[in-house]
Amino acid sequence: VQLQASGGGLVQAGGSLRLSCVASLRTFSGNALGWFRQAPGKERESVASISWSGGNTNYADSMKGRFSISRDNAKNTVYLQMNSLKPEDTAVYSCAAALAGWAIGEDQFYYWGQGTLVTVSS
Repeated sequence: VQLQASGGGLVQAGGSLRLSCVASLRTFSGNALGWFRQAPGKERESVASISWSGGNTNYADSMKGRFSISRDNAKNTVYLQMNSLKPEDTAVYSCAAALAGWAIGEDQFYYWGQGTLVTVSS
């Protein structure tokens, strides 16, 4: 199973980026998907999660109103739209898949992918 994130890069504060994560070798249409991030010198933290149908979403408080998670089960892809980016959003962003159809919290996610680096300059 492979989860590959892409879309990271360098952006100025206030700018936007859209991350994508494509799953291969199996479908995750029945599984919750999530985005996580790890900044230099810090522990990994949850960014957002989305249920198998897309009907339920959850965001970390600092991302509410700025980030939006969505998914396209036909493409086996989860997205993270990030707006109003801040320098403190600089991190490696990774996607993950849970075993259940809805999940919140890092310990509920089972499959993990490679991350993509997001750098926000001030």
